[in-house]
Amino acid sequence: MSTPQGLELYPDPALRVDGDRLVTDVNEALAVLVGHGRAALVGRPVASALGLRTPGGEPVLADGWPRAAALRSVRVAPEHELLITTVRGEERALVTGRYERDKAGAVVGAVLALRQPRRTTGEPRGAEVVSTVSHELRSPLTSVKGYTSLLLNRWDRLPDDQKRMMLEQVHADADRVTRLITELLDISRLEIGRLVLRRQPVDMADLAARVVEKLSLAYPGLECAIEFAPGFPKVYADPDKLEQVLTNLVENAAKYASPTGMRMVGEARADAVVVAVHDRGDGIPAPDLARVFRKFFRGDQTRPTGTGLGLWISRGLVEAHGGRLTATSLVGEGSVFRFSLPLVDLDAVLGA
Repeated sequence: MSTPQGLELYPDPALRVDGDRLVTDVNEALAVLVGHGRAALVGRPVASALGLRTPGGEPVLADGWPRAAALRSVRVAPEHELLITTVRGEERALVTGRYERDKAGAVVGAVLALRQPRRTTGEPRGAEVVSTVSHELRSPLTSVKGYTSLLLNRWDRLPDDQKRMMLEQVHADADRVTRLITELLDISRLEIGRLVLRRQPVDMADLAARVVEKLSLAYPGLECAIEFAPGFPKVYADPDKLEQVLTNLVENAAKYASPTGMRMVGEARADAVVVAVHDRGDGIPAPDLARVFRKFFRGDQTRPTGTGLGLWISRGLVEAHGGRLTATSLVGEGSVFRFSLPLVDLDAVLGA
């Protein structure tokens, strides 16, 4: 039997209940999820503490244990999708548990763990996701294979400028594959709240210039003016995650709007910096604008390229930094994707 302190080892929200299904302990993740501290939850029936209900609205664990719990051999409660009451309101959660029994086999308690469903209605199923990701990987990997084969077989006959061009393209395609894999890993980290940020002072103007330079290899006609005032304040953030956000925004504008006439503008405010990517495309229709940050969303009016993950992940990364990512658009004129990042006293943070 695990100790109460052991609940903090669970990465997901977790709690322990006794034989009467009263809450005896919770971990911090669960307290944050429901918006109540440990003292407000301990001693309450688990059914009312979490608002546990079936998708049809029937209370769960209010009147007794599930029938299967009567069998001494049953140790684990199968995973079920239930409704719970959280600090944000009613939400769906996958709930599973392990029964604790005495020597006679009677249930004397249980440990329950909760997590978000893997997908919501309308999201692609596993096979569809694999198909989409495989398609996105195929293009850069085909390019890498082709160029490296050519370099190996004709190295002595190729002029140096062609070798350099091919190697630059291989490097860019490798970056593309790395970004896709990073995005896939970030999905799970964002969903379970385990994203790790490696913060340090970041010069946004320099980062923006590097992003545009790298994307120019994939989009030779890319024109993106970078407008940051001299002395633009540094932000305390994870540079790799911010590069991922900027890359997604600029690449989306190049693919779905126009690679020319783009602007990246920095604005310094009293308590935050704001970075906006302006494009000169056809704009985004209002119904699609309300959905652009949904996972796997791809507009019907655009070519069916990409995984539909970039903007969803970008918003999650910005919010993990304490900021906000929004979009505005005028049909026929273009769109603006704008994100804010809070300013902090770097001297105080870094102990200077």
